[in-house]
Amino acid sequence: MKAEAVKKYRPYAGVNLPGRSWPEKTITKAPVWCSVDLRDGNQALVQPMDLKKKLVLFELLVDCGFKEIEVGFPSASQVEYDFARTLIDDGLIPNDVTIQVLTPAREHLIKKSFEAVKGAKNVVMHLYNSTSTLQRRAVFKMSREEITALGVHGAEVIKAEAAHYPETNFRFEYSPESFTGTELDFALSICEAVMDVWQPTPENPVIINLPATVEMTTPNVYADQIEWFCLNMKNRESALISLHAHNDRGCAVAATELALMAGGDRVEGTLFGNGERTGNVDMVTLALNMFTQGVDPELDLHNITRLIKVSEYVTAIPVHVRHPYAGELVYTAFSGSHQDAINKGMALCEEEKNEHWEVPYLPIDPTDVGRTYESIIRINSQSGKGGVAYVMDKEFGVKMPKKMHPEFGAIIQSVTDKAGRELEPSDIWNAFDAEYLKNTRPYCLSSFNVVKRHIDNDEKASSAEIEAVVEVEGEKKTIVADGNGPLDAFCSALKNGLTPDFTLARYHEHALTKSSSSKAVAYIQLELADGVTKWGVGIDTDIIVASIKAVLSALNRAV
Repeated sequence: MKAEAVKKYRPYAGVNLPGRSWPEKTITKAPVWCSVDLRDGNQALVQPMDLKKKLVLFELLVDCGFKEIEVGFPSASQVEYDFARTLIDDGLIPNDVTIQVLTPAREHLIKKSFEAVKGAKNVVMHLYNSTSTLQRRAVFKMSREEITALGVHGAEVIKAEAAHYPETNFRFEYSPESFTGTELDFALSICEAVMDVWQPTPENPVIINLPATVEMTTPNVYADQIEWFCLNMKNRESALISLHAHNDRGCAVAATELALMAGGDRVEGTLFGNGERTGNVDMVTLALNMFTQGVDPELDLHNITRLIKVSEYVTAIPVHVRHPYAGELVYTAFSGSHQDAINKGMALCEEEKNEHWEVPYLPIDPTDVGRTYESIIRINSQSGKGGVAYVMDKEFGVKMPKKMHPEFGAIIQSVTDKAGRELEPSDIWNAFDAEYLKNTRPYCLSSFNVVKRHIDNDEKASSAEIEAVVEVEGEKKTIVADGNGPLDAFCSALKNGLTPDFTLARYHEHALTKSSSSKAVAYIQLELADGVTKWGVGIDTDIIVASIKAVLSALNRAV
């Protein structure tokens, strides 16, 4: 980029709004939602949706809980017209859902739009004309007065046409297109001129849609524009202020959030932000942002996988893997420090049973949107011991002692370095299995029996006598010993000339919850005379046998 190129651009003018109140406010309730996927989103596709895809998307939007859905631009093409007629003629619109259609301020196109919605129960007739300073000069070559006359005439035609369809409950909406590129005083005056025609009341308000058709500056300026408009318009109580943000600067969600604080009542947007150029405001992100703050968004997004599948089917646009809340990898940690924090946070959450969700790096519980915990932590060369332990627990029910994590983490690090790729859970299990469970040389257990046990009473401590057959490099050795329990007796027998001297440093056991049969797993850390320590693992239906296997596992890894 050439340094002098910046001279072609100039900063966007701010709003003179002393005493602005929106910075002190928060979002405490959901706005009125209006999906424009079927119109604004559709017109932005390389291959617009056919009737079949439109119907699939409409059904999804209804299931998500949208009560206002802009179904198209019926005066623009036959497909748009036919879709509106199909919805109405086939009785596909629920009684509590209002369809919305867009029309420019041209008489014959307005009449065509009314024909398209004939017989519908509830309809928003959405009128627009461009008001921006630049388009008035470069495109239309019209004055403020001429642009206002165009909008007013369109409003008059809509009011007259609505009277011809008494079976329909019509509501009216007006958009000064490119609101953010329009002088505020002119945007206000043309909206008020349209309202004068429609004569809204608090009981039957008009929708005034103020679109950032092109996102031209920072979100705080859009919020200032909305608050200024709300403060200065007459009959504010007779209007719903609707927000329609585009994403040219990548700030549509933030701009909409601030504009809601500034007085917005309603939001028009699309699933995953599909729309012209860089897209519309992403209503999935916007709604789930509210959800994470304890505000009910009043949309049902519990099955986000379905939303993704339908969206990708009808738009042929993939949802990015890093898309907030929906991306394939947004609930996944590869970094070792992140994995460790998530693992500990999940454990604490389960232990404390706190009603509030508090897990590091996860602002939302993945299960609330239909995701599972299995994919939260994935293992590659950047991963650490905590992540490996989490996968072993969640996938296989193996709850390794914390002191064992560094040892097995180093084993998996070596595997990832050699593989040069992300490891599947099966890869991690195979490494665990080979290192701890199938490592049977030089020592392998052939048989084990407790010959005699004495249970503790007031006179004598517990004791046990065992007999076992251990293969040492393929040669079977029978050992017999007693001790204060079966495990102690077995260790004593091994140290009686069969193995190097060792001490049992740590012992853990638990039921193997992921096993189809009733099995237990034992973890034993041995320390040899030279100070070397190694962990061993044993799995068996008998916890004593599992412990014996764990001792031999540790010895096989140590010698």
